[in-house]
Amino acid sequence: MKQMEQKKQEIQINRKEFYRNLTRIALPIALQSLMLASVAAGDALMLGKVAQNEMTAVSLATQIQFVQNMFLSAVTAAGAILGAQYWGKGDRRTLENVFDIMLWYCGIVSVLFFLACELIPEQLMHIFTNDAPLVTIGSSYLRIAGWSYLITGISQCYLTTMKVSEHVKPGAVISSCAVILNICLNAVFIFGLFGAPRMQAKGAALATTISRIIELALCVAVSARASYIRPALDRFTKLPRQLRTDFIKQCLPLMGGSLCWGIGFTSYTAIMGHMGTDAAAANSVAAVVRDLICCMCNGIGSAAGIMVGNELGAGRLERGKAYGIRLKNISYVIGLLSTALVLAVTPLVVRMVILTDQARSYLTGMMVIMAFYMIGRCVNTVTINGVLDGGGDTIFDMYSLIVCMWLIAIPLALAGAFVLHWSPLAVYACTCLDEVGKIPWVMIRLRKYKWVQDLTR
Repeated sequence: MKQMEQKKQEIQINRKEFYRNLTRIALPIALQSLMLASVAAGDALMLGKVAQNEMTAVSLATQIQFVQNMFLSAVTAAGAILGAQYWGKGDRRTLENVFDIMLWYCGIVSVLFFLACELIPEQLMHIFTNDAPLVTIGSSYLRIAGWSYLITGISQCYLTTMKVSEHVKPGAVISSCAVILNICLNAVFIFGLFGAPRMQAKGAALATTISRIIELALCVAVSARASYIRPALDRFTKLPRQLRTDFIKQCLPLMGGSLCWGIGFTSYTAIMGHMGTDAAAANSVAAVVRDLICCMCNGIGSAAGIMVGNELGAGRLERGKAYGIRLKNISYVIGLLSTALVLAVTPLVVRMVILTDQARSYLTGMMVIMAFYMIGRCVNTVTINGVLDGGGDTIFDMYSLIVCMWLIAIPLALAGAFVLHWSPLAVYACTCLDEVGKIPWVMIRLRKYKWVQDLTR
């Protein structure tokens, strides 16, 4: 019976329309993700040409922004879930209210992280390393980059609203322009080109701050057009109570999942950072490569949430269900392609940055381990963060992270690093266990179809 039902759902899909919509949404988001990851890659490559310590310190310092992004992504993901469904329903006014709610919460998060970077940067750096030179370099970076953290939350609200309201291309163009500017300014301030001071790590922070300011200005200017959704400032302090309740209901599990994942990933970085400068440097480069190659699955995951959400919000539950099944199948293909790509670029990556022989050896091993990790990362990103979240099943991500990351991967990595004294590669392998290990559980959850629900009112 289940097979017959699934076949029936598959027939309901217009394949040409499905792939056209997937391409239309996923490619700009993937490009946007690629451009954002390129900033970290640019920092690593340029600072890697200056000194290993500069590169490593900035990589560790940017973990603060990574944690901030976990809060911001939970808020904007909740906005995207409700926004996609209300857009599919054709309710523009409620989508404006959702925009307002996102601005409230993202603004609070941005102010808190800005204050932390300005007031206690040394204490923040000590979370990740005890190496005094790295703490000094990273603290100077955070004092400047903290200003960009104040702006990021607002621009992310604009970009999220553009994605769910069929303006994904302009949003991607804005992000891409900001990233290109960031990379160019990186070169100017890190190396002291065109008469600018040679600022090294501080230059990377200044470049990031300037590009974020321009990104927000572009978001506000483009969204002033008639067809775009803008924050309803006249209702900013008078938002519907029921909508706020619905938003929090989606946001809290997402926040829990984001924090579990974000703090867990930061813990991985901290563990590797305490295993020596060579291990920390190799891990920094491997993280940049991982983020670059994950861009396509990030794009498809975001597109999955929007496509499934649009169908469910419009009341086409069976079609949304069929979309989810097909997107899950596509995630396996993307995972295998990502694995092949990691293995293919490994020789090039190892030669591109200045590393000690020991760090270079670690990096080679980490890239091989990461290649197999990519299958789980792609499948879980599309299925959990796309399909399940698109239908409002946001609690599962937190459950799976608590079990697979916090009860298995992190304890193993901690024991391996500080009790059993395993090699950095063995510890790194422990940090990759969670994504691969939870695939069977994710597939069982998908087939329960708890995510097939209309969240609109």
